[in-house]
Amino acid sequence: MRLIRDNSLTIALMLLFAGSIAGHWIAGWHVATEDAVRHGQAALSLGAYTISPEFLSSVFENWESEFLQMSAYVVLTAILVQRGSSESKDPDAPPRDRDLAAQGLKPAAPAALRAGRLARALYARSLGIALALLFLMSFVLHWTQSAKAAVEEAIEHGEVAPTLIAHLGSPQLWFESFQNWQSEFLSTAVLVLLSIFLRQRESPESKPVAAPHTQTGE
Repeated sequence: MRLIRDNSLTIALMLLFAGSIAGHWIAGWHVATEDAVRHGQAALSLGAYTISPEFLSSVFENWESEFLQMSAYVVLTAILVQRGSSESKDPDAPPRDRDLAAQGLKPAAPAALRAGRLARALYARSLGIALALLFLMSFVLHWTQSAKAAVEEAIEHGEVAPTLIAHLGSPQLWFESFQNWQSEFLSTAVLVLLSIFLRQRESPESKPVAAPHTQTGE
């Protein structure tokens, strides 16, 4: 079907996401069950584990790092360049998005470009804004769920439970965040550099296989 062909990339990625989060969910439940048995505690049911701070914190911890990486990448590639990389704009090429008011008059141009200066300015940065908001949302959910998990752990050990605000400054929260952030930025930098010299046939993330190493952009 044409509908499937035209949306096959999104469909494949969402299927991979569904399989991965299901694996994360089931494996995490088994780990939590084994931990409860070791401590002589009652194990959570699968349903209870699904809404537990332990599981939700781990989910949003990962989403947070992904959206941070993507938002930073979208914004930085609009400003900075890497000569020879398929992931960079060509530093010698003229600006692509000059005079958006005039470009908005072209057939099939987004209607936002004809809705005034503020609408054009926002729409011209809408991808970066949306990804940044998804990062902030994921960070807040990671923080609040991690705080609930810290409270449960403190109660189990007979300790004073931290407040939500106090947990924002805890080493645990930032350890959870930075361990993911560093890997996202490293993998992106590696992709940018490897795309100078290596190729993936027919991929828009790669230069044409026969392109010279000095060619920048697709």
